[in-house]
Amino acid sequence: MDTIRLRFAPSPTGALHIGGVRTALYNYLLARQQGGTLILRIEDTDQNRYVPGAEDYIQEALEWCGITPDEGPRQGGDYGPYRQSERKDLYGQYAEQLVEAGHAYYAFDTPEELSQRRQAAEADGDTFKYDARVRHQLKNSLTLPPAEVKERLARGDHFTIRLAVPEDEMVAVEDDVRGMVHFNTSELDDKVILKSDGMPTYHLANIVDDHLMKITHVIRGEEWLPSTAHHVLLYRFLGWEEEMPHFAHLPLIMKPNGKGKLSKRDGVKLGIPVFPLSWKGKTEEESFIGFREFGFLPAAVTNFLAFLGWNPGTEQEMFSMAELTAAFSVDKIGKSGARFDFDKAQWFNQQYIIQSDNKDLLDRVKPLIVEKGHDKDDAFLLEFIDLMKERVHTLHEFWNNGYYFFQDFTGFDEKMVRKKWKADKRGAFDELRECVAGIDDFSADNVQGEVKGFINDQGYKFGDILPILRLGLTGTMKGPDIFRTMSLLGKPETERRLDRSYQMFDEYVASL
Repeated sequence: MDTIRLRFAPSPTGALHIGGVRTALYNYLLARQQGGTLILRIEDTDQNRYVPGAEDYIQEALEWCGITPDEGPRQGGDYGPYRQSERKDLYGQYAEQLVEAGHAYYAFDTPEELSQRRQAAEADGDTFKYDARVRHQLKNSLTLPPAEVKERLARGDHFTIRLAVPEDEMVAVEDDVRGMVHFNTSELDDKVILKSDGMPTYHLANIVDDHLMKITHVIRGEEWLPSTAHHVLLYRFLGWEEEMPHFAHLPLIMKPNGKGKLSKRDGVKLGIPVFPLSWKGKTEEESFIGFREFGFLPAAVTNFLAFLGWNPGTEQEMFSMAELTAAFSVDKIGKSGARFDFDKAQWFNQQYIIQSDNKDLLDRVKPLIVEKGHDKDDAFLLEFIDLMKERVHTLHEFWNNGYYFFQDFTGFDEKMVRKKWKADKRGAFDELRECVAGIDDFSADNVQGEVKGFINDQGYKFGDILPILRLGLTGTMKGPDIFRTMSLLGKPETERRLDRSYQMFDEYVASL
């Protein structure tokens, strides 16, 4: 084909893990860079694990991250349907074709019989594997007389179709990330390719669909690498080996400490998001917070995810989607696991917040303030955003770190009050209060000039006066420029807060 075609093929079994989003992103970047096509295919062949709402979640998560498929259940396309459950009638013919060619067989073993085999093997210190060594000892079309096989099929007996993996052969595949990878078929089991309900397993369905949808490149997680040998055999047995797509298996995303694969439970344990959007499960244990609800901007998340396994080879870290598209290449994807550094994720988000236009942030911050019960006009909020944007890592920190712009502080830096609120300086603080009361032009520059002029004229030290001014208004020594803060609060509110805090500081020091 003249253009490349890639697919992202998640299963709707719950929330889409952030590792899946990374896979979708890499597929998207390569498709866009090469002028190709990205397909979203919903692999819902395992109906027992199907979760209502999961498909909509997948679509919304990709949309939020700016990953837009060209073909899919919503977009349509020339190679649909794009849900495997709607393609059910396609797969049986290929499974039967494999049986007729001697590359697969009917297996009539019941789940109970296979379970007994596994238990017996475990009792002998072994592991049961349905493969070339044992298939002739089991109940299948390789061991049963043809007439009995025909009778069982006609009677509707329980059966699956298994791939007949050849014994002691080497299967080699060129992986665009890992180079040449070799598998010995003696280590492989005879995978089920068609289940008893007539639905294909992933192994058959993804091969058939990739072929029929003319997929040229398969970028997927490392966990699928061991199955690739089965997939190569399927391409070979179906006569499609010459058209087999390029494979690229991505490195695992590791826990923040670098020890083990990142799981959804790590998010709960560490209080960090590992999903793009929040997911409401049947129980609290099955519910998870997402990056969006945690207060992340989507561009920051995609930028962070791009670096989990890929590196441009330069010092640049901040990339727009267009820049990622231009810089991306599969040969710069690493082989070793990528550590999920949440501090780095917050750094990315902070940079994107700083670089964002205040009016764009207004649409995201205003609902958070309204949710807290405060209705401020846009002019106030835009100035508030400008003051706070360099002091937050997430959108929620606009409130967490700057709530005192909207209501009285609920606590204050007691150590600093003990240090600065001294009896011999009490008169200076009262004079400061009078100085503030006498300021008519309450613009930040004028307030700064008046207050600093007062301190200089009275011969006070800035370190004695300004900390009390900040504590009196915000309760903390942290925060944006105090004179811009005063200007935004306004003169009446500034005076009220100083009166309130002076009384609080008096009572606190008296109680010591």
